Amino acid sequence: DRSRARVVLLQGGDEETLVLWRRLVNMSAAYFNRVYTKLGVLLTDDDLAGESRYQPLMEGVYARLDDAGLLREDDGAMVVDVDGFTNRDGDPLPLIAKSRTGAFMYATSDLACVVDRAERLDADLMLYVIGSPQAQHLQMVFAVCEMAGWLTPPRQAVHVGFGSVLGDDRKMLRSRAGASVKLVDLLDEAVERADAKIRDANPDLDPGVRDHVANIVGIGAIKYADLSHNRTSDYVFSYDKMLAMQGNTAAYMQNSYARVRSIFGKADVDLAALRESGATISLDSPTERALAMAIARFPEALERVAADYRPNHLAAYLFELAGRYSEFYEQCPVIKAESATLQQSRLLLCDLTARVIGKGLTLLGIETVERM
Repeated sequence: DRSRARVVLLQGGDEETLVLWRRLVNMSAAYFNRVYTKLGVLLTDDDLAGESRYQPLMEGVYARLDDAGLLREDDGAMVVDVDGFTNRDGDPLPLIAKSRTGAFMYATSDLACVVDRAERLDADLMLYVIGSPQAQHLQMVFAVCEMAGWLTPPRQAVHVGFGSVLGDDRKMLRSRAGASVKLVDLLDEAVERADAKIRDANPDLDPGVRDHVANIVGIGAIKYADLSHNRTSDYVFSYDKMLAMQGNTAAYMQNSYARVRSIFGKADVDLAALRESGATISLDSPTERALAMAIARFPEALERVAADYRPNHLAAYLFELAGRYSEFYEQCPVIKAESATLQQSRLLLCDLTARVIGKGLTLLGIETVERM
């Protein structure tokens, strides 16, 4: 009851409530920025558009629903009936626009948000990256927008839903104390574990270099683990799997990139000059052709990602490409190729492989290093 009353006070502009709300917003924004910095996210405070941004629009949106004859009273609340939606008992499930206490609901702000994006921004595609449990709510919001004429073809809104991150018990990931886990803590621990792995593998590595690589590997591990899964599926969080050097992981892909890049140092080749030399690529062996075919499928992989908003298509493609390169490297000598012409051809294949892996990881928001 206190919470419902506070919502009414907030929407009514009560000063004490606004002071508390501003304090919470500022604390949240400070935390967001910490996480964004660690993740390399380029959003700033200027990009924030929280629910409060649409507060002044809610009354107008509510009036437009009323004018369109879409509202009706239901036990003191004002709702919109949406065909095809039912509750657990099988009864019709309406969208609540205003509660019995007179407060606008989440649905009202979501409707105002669509109206603002459609009429002010003239957006033709709106992607809602929100957890899958919110699917029904968003479907109802979009349906009401269509009924009101705010979402008409070719303008569309799409729910890009995603599953949950689970613990070893296959329940929602939580701390040992049972509290929700903060993303910033997961990121920090991933970096610490990556640092320990690198220190064990390369004890003589310069500490500054090790810190830099550990940050890239640790952050990359968290990102890749999330993006390499089908976004609608739940997955079990495991540092050991995420940081493994084998399998479809960021560490494996980053190491694959570093391995490909290292060959140019071993061959003592000026890569820029080689690219400009006019040398051509010959595909005489099956593994050369297989690698070239894999490289050529890069645009196809990107098109699949864009078609249904599933980054795991790109991660799977990069993993396959790395595998094709390993087969090529094992079977086709590069530095010790039979001729200078063949060496140049294979070096160019190596170059294309590194460039595609590097670009693919960049598109996933994952950095690469020249040495692991």
